[in-house]
Amino acid sequence: MWCAVGMDHRRLGLVLHPTRDVSPVVDTIVDWAGRQGVALAVRAEDRHRVPPGVEALPPGALAAACDALISIGGDGTMLGALRSAVADPKPVLGVHLGKLGFLVEVQAPELPGALDRLAAGDFTVETHSCLACDVCGDNIVAFNDVALVRRPGQGFVAATLAVDGQQYGYYRCDALVVSTPMGSTAYSYAAGGPLVSPATQAVVVTPSAPMAGISRSVVLSPGEAVRLELRPDSAPAVVEMDGMVIREAATEGELHIRYRRDAGLVVRLDARRYQERNQLKLSLLDLPLLPEQLRELLPENLRRQLDRRDLPPPR
Repeated sequence: MWCAVGMDHRRLGLVLHPTRDVSPVVDTIVDWAGRQGVALAVRAEDRHRVPPGVEALPPGALAAACDALISIGGDGTMLGALRSAVADPKPVLGVHLGKLGFLVEVQAPELPGALDRLAAGDFTVETHSCLACDVCGDNIVAFNDVALVRRPGQGFVAATLAVDGQQYGYYRCDALVVSTPMGSTAYSYAAGGPLVSPATQAVVVTPSAPMAGISRSVVLSPGEAVRLELRPDSAPAVVEMDGMVIREAATEGELHIRYRRDAGLVVRLDARRYQERNQLKLSLLDLPLLPEQLRELLPENLRRQLDRRDLPPPR
């Protein structure tokens, strides 16, 4: 879903990649903020990675205290920024430090112009759903997926699936993945699940390497409550959220999962560019594109180089 947004940004929060050198990007933001009279804040554990003028806030207070967040890293950092703001969603602009990202919006050289547009309200917001989960009494959120995963060499995950209180069946598998439409291109897809359009509201439950029980993906409506319960004969399983282990091995317990709409707000400066990245992502997932279709996804300078050569004929 897309919507136009205009806002007066008085304070921006910086969410930093945990290990990469982000200082050149931070310096660019600090210089820009000084000229614009915009305050900056960062999580307290990152205070040593930013200049003294950037305010350090407790991790849980950063999103609430800021008008928008700037994520500096890759898609993983972006997911973390979205999760940090889920209680009070704020627009998140992703600055990419790597080579390929789909949630992040700009490369470092594009940042000054992007910040000007952010301050002017010249951007759109793309909304994302999440999974709100009760994991044995702990409340978590995931924008891609939540998974029950076996420990290597320790047997299989054995769990039952209930939807709105009704038992659907059981699984015996290496892992059990519950994903959002956005997450359907990640772990769920690798496990054999379907690709789900990001414009769709749905929950996908997919077993990885099923040995018995339900062997196919189950696609559920966003209003249905999902419960996964480990069976007594299950091997120890860990709980993963967006690819990170959040709970160590257990042989009993329940996951209660509900779909939450509009839980994350991603800043977009160019709708066409985002659509092209989605096309490229699908092509990387083995959905075939014609050579001329692939060319349209390339940066303009590479496209000009190709224009001087002959493309293979369409098949």
